[in-house]
Amino acid sequence: MAVAWPCALDYGPLSKVTTVLDKQAFTRGLVEKRGLFAIHIPVANQAELVLKLGSTSRHNDPHKLDNVEIFYQDGFDILLVKGCAGWILCELIRNQENQQEHDLFIGKVLAAYADDRVFKDNHWIFDQAENDLRTLHYVAGGQFYLIGESLEVK
Repeated sequence: MAVAWPCALDYGPLSKVTTVLDKQAFTRGLVEKRGLFAIHIPVANQAELVLKLGSTSRHNDPHKLDNVEIFYQDGFDILLVKGCAGWILCELIRNQENQQEHDLFIGKVLAAYADDRVFKDNHWIFDQAENDLRTLHYVAGGQFYLIGESLEVK
């Protein structure tokens, strides 16, 4: 599932993220049942795939992922899409009030991985990357922005 609102919640020994999963989303049922999910950080050359995955439900198309290149990171039973700039693997922190009232899901970060073409020495290096490897930021109606130039303040 493509989601538009993942967000860092907390850093430190127990890093956390949040995301919104609508009650009608097929993925929501999987997350509630298994207690695991991944946040993907897609790149420009995946724009059509992101739009397709975000506008199609497996409720209506059980073969939605048939032509999507997927993999599993060693030690984790969480489906991941190849080609992203990064992946954040999470365990659901169950909170029924947030989930039912606000469709808000909180995840404890189990692991995070990044493509070393765009991430080195604990920093994103998009200025040095080709446009195809810049991250996508969805606006609406099929419009995305790509991450831009860095601005360093000393």
